[in-house]
Amino acid sequence: MDVAKILVELRQEREQIEEAILSLERLARGRGRRRGRPPSWMAEITAKRRGRPPGSKNKSTPKSAGTTSIA
Repeated sequence: MDVAKILVELRQEREQIEEAILSLERLARGRGRRRGRPPSWMAEITAKRRGRPPGSKNKSTPKSAGTTSIA
C-alpha cells in the first residue's frame, strides 16, 4: 500500500470535485428569468398560437325575431 500514491489520487479527485461544484454553482446562478425578447429559435418553440384551434367552426347563433340589426 503506497500512501503517497493514494494521496496524489485523492488530491486529483478533490480538484475534479471542486471544478464540478464551481460549474454547478455557475449554472445555478445563471438560471434566473432573462429580460428582453427571446431569441427567434426559442420564440418559435415556445410561441403560443392565437385564435381558434384548427378544426373549430363558427357556431351560428339563431337571431331572435324581436331584434333588428342596424347596418
